[in-house]
Parts: sequence; C-alpha cells; structure tokens
Amino acid sequence: MVLNWIWISFLAVAFLVAVGKTVFAGDMEVWSAVMNSSFEQAAFAFEISLGLTGVLTLWLGIMKIGEKGGVIEFFGRLISPFFSRLFPGIPKGHPAMGAIFMNISANMLGLDNAATPMGLRAMQEMQTLNPQKDTATDAMIMFLVLNSSGLCLIPISIMMYRAQGGAANPTDIFIPILLATAIATLVGLVALCLRQRIRMDRVIWSWLAGIAAAVAGITFFFRSLPADKVQEYSTFGANVILFCVIIAFIAAGIRKRINVYDTFIEGAKEGFRTAVMIIPYLVAILVAIGMFRASGALDVFTGAVESAVGALGFDTQWVGALPTMMMKPLSGSGSCAMMLDVMKANGADAFVSKVAATVRGSTDTTFYILAVYFGSVGVMKTRYAAGYALLADIVGAVAAVCICYFFFV
Repeated sequence: MVLNWIWISFLAVAFLVAVGKTVFAGDMEVWSAVMNSSFEQAAFAFEISLGLTGVLTLWLGIMKIGEKGGVIEFFGRLISPFFSRLFPGIPKGHPAMGAIFMNISANMLGLDNAATPMGLRAMQEMQTLNPQKDTATDAMIMFLVLNSSGLCLIPISIMMYRAQGGAANPTDIFIPILLATAIATLVGLVALCLRQRIRMDRVIWSWLAGIAAAVAGITFFFRSLPADKVQEYSTFGANVILFCVIIAFIAAGIRKRINVYDTFIEGAKEGFRTAVMIIPYLVAILVAIGMFRASGALDVFTGAVESAVGALGFDTQWVGALPTMMMKPLSGSGSCAMMLDVMKANGADAFVSKVAATVRGSTDTTFYILAVYFGSVGVMKTRYAAGYALLADIVGAVAAVCICYFFFV
C-alpha cells in the first residue's frame, strides 16, 4: 500500500510541477521532456532486466549447486544464533537463512551482481513460508531493510569513479563511506527490531558489537596501507573471495556426488524465469522516477532546500550533493549520474564531490530493491518496509554529510 501511494505521488508531483512551469514560466517543452523520459525509462528498465538475466542465470545456478551440496544449509547453521532472533518467523535450518547470509555477505563486499541473485533466492525461500502470498512478512521486511541500508565494507565502484574523475586520492572516501553505511545499517536494524518487538538480547548485542569491531578492524587495516594500494587490495580481496565461493560450492557438490552441471542448469532456468517476472515492477518504478526527475520537481526541491539552509545561516557547501542524496533511494544509475555530474562541475577533489560520493555509498537503492525483490515473488502489500528503509536512507545521508565535515573540512 505504501509503495502504491509513493508511486502515485511521483506521477502527481511531476504533473503539478509541469503544469506550474507551463502556466507561470511558459515552458511547453517540459511535457515533451516528461513523456520522452517515460519512454526512455521503460526501455531502460527492460535493458536492466536483460542485463540481470545473465547474472541471475549464472548465480542462481551456482546457488542451486550450493543448496544441493549442503553449503547453504551450513551457512544457515553458522549464523543461526543471530539470524534466528532477527528472523523469528524462519525455522532453524531453513534454506532461507543461508541465502540471506550469502546475500548480505555479497553486499558487504560490494559484489552487487552476485548479491541480487542471492537476495532473490532468499525472497523465494521466505515466500514458501508466507501464509498470505501478496503480503510481506516481518522476515521479508527485515531482509529488505538490511539490504536497503546497504552495509558495504568495500565500495569498489565509487573508488573507481573517483579515479576516473582525476581525484588525487580516489580512496580518501573509503573510511567515511564505511562509517556512514555502518551507522545507517545499525540504526535501521535497531529501529526495525523495536517495530517488530524483537528482544535485543545478549546474542544480538554481541553480533552488533562484532560488526562494529569488524568495521573498526577494516578501517585500521586500510588506513595503514599506502593510498595507492587501497583500491587494488580491496578489489583483489573481493574477487578472490567471490571465486573461492564458486569453487567451494562446486567442491561441495562433488563431495555430495550430485551432477553439478545438471544442477547448475536447473538453477539457471529459475534465474531466467525470475528475470522475466521482475520486468513489470522495474518499468513501473523507473518510469515514475524518470518523469519526476524530467519535470524538474527534483530541481525545485533542491533549490528550496539550499535557500532555506542559507537563510538559517548554515554552511551550504553540502547542498550541491542533495540531488545525489535524493536520487539514491530512487535509482542507482540516477544517483551515480548525479554524483558524476557534481564531480565534473566541481572537480573530483572538491568537498561537495566527496560528500556526493560518500552519500552514494552510504545506503543502497531502496525503491529498486523494493520493486525487484517484492516483485520477484508477487508481493504487492509491502506494509511498513518503505518507511523503515527510507529511515535508513535518511540516517545514512545525514551521517555522510556530518562525517565529511569531520574528515575534509
């Protein structure tokens, strides 16, 4: 229901802004821009689905090998003490636990292409436990919020964009991103535990402390490296881990004496069906976002915020990153384009460019995740998922700005 009204709001606001620009500014071209954007975004949504088809086919095939080889079950048992408390609706030893763990681990390593198929697998497993197939369960909402808060320990792509933009030290945003995304995740997790009345016992606090310690350890390790080695080491580590996962899954399949190739094909077919199923959901959300942006509604809001911040006497350096901040929950490619535009206009080493990069890495793309993950299992009633995911987005964005002032001013 919430997603329904958000979708309607995007279209309604875009229409009202277009009317205002025509009536008060005589701008008749805005209508062409809005409609052209709708066609472009519909085509773009289909292109994304096509791109996901290959990735989903590959990784759901690998996941099927891991499932039959017992690896997913092993990971499920490994994190059962923690996840059984966060996801009380999922029985111990259920395949969903292992899939959730694999998805979150891939996200933490910045491996988006691997994380999405694993996340879709987790949603499919949770849907088997869902008594109301069109309504999100508490476990699904917890999983979606953890995804949208986007705890990422290695922001490889953002460091790469900064290097391409000519930054003197492309990795200087590594620690700020790590801190901002950790804060967003912890706040989103604790808030949702309170909402779902999950008791914050010693086990949960111990795991949260462990996550905090891991963030601190990674921070210390990468701060000890030469600046030009951070991106190289982080990319190397992430890819080695990913390839080792593939080999481990295949080895487990051989150990269980299953036909690894046939099992891969079986999972790959599921990946193809899933990619086709999410197309309508992607078209719906991306078209609405595109029309909202093309109408100028985003620019109107940004201008109003900048005026208000200036009138209150606060520093306005960060406001140039606001379009990236607002676009981040809506569109990954859109927020990336906004970040690159800020870097191009101000230089990669400008303060506002560093803010935009940190905001870009602080959380994941909320509405894309909601559309793809819920759409893949036919869930229409998302309950309070969007609200808590947006809370994590807001916290991550505010933390990113504050941390950048601490590090770079």
